[in-house]
Amino acid sequence: MLDQIAKYRQLITLADGTRVLLRPLASDDKNALVALFTPISPTDLALMRNDVSSPQVVMGWVDALDYKKVLPLVAVVNDRIVGDATLHFHTGPGRHLADVRIFLSKEFRQRGLGSAMLRALIDVARKLGLQQLVAEVVASQDKTITAFQQLGFELRTTFPDYFIMPDGETHAVAVLILPLVRKREEF
Repeated sequence: MLDQIAKYRQLITLADGTRVLLRPLASDDKNALVALFTPISPTDLALMRNDVSSPQVVMGWVDALDYKKVLPLVAVVNDRIVGDATLHFHTGPGRHLADVRIFLSKEFRQRGLGSAMLRALIDVARKLGLQQLVAEVVASQDKTITAFQQLGFELRTTFPDYFIMPDGETHAVAVLILPLVRKREEF
């Protein structure tokens, strides 16, 4: 199945007419992925799990590309990567779920690209037989939480002081889950 996922392609058109190709990250995408993260704002960087301002960190992701561990889908406009959405797979008792993360270039936010990328990840997750997707969002990001909920994610809990910023300030984090398989009750 992962071989088929490696060939995944979806062409979408944003409301303003911009055509975007969604496809898995490839080994020759190093420079384009670095370019996506290079202009990151300090505010966005503080929320990232890794120092994406470091080209070595971003290039390391491409060097260690393993679709069995992380499946990154990128959004490409005119050979430029403008978005990165990933499924982070679990093993053992959590092998039925994956964590979802997404980052969009500033000029492609609030244009429907994030929702399109999430729909693509959901489609891929279903094809892979996953049962749940999990997203962690800073609780003050109401629009992001609403966008996830509009795609079926359910707010399950909020952890106070779960993320700590470089300056020591803490933020509550909302945990949203998308059930991909509903359990049926028998009668």
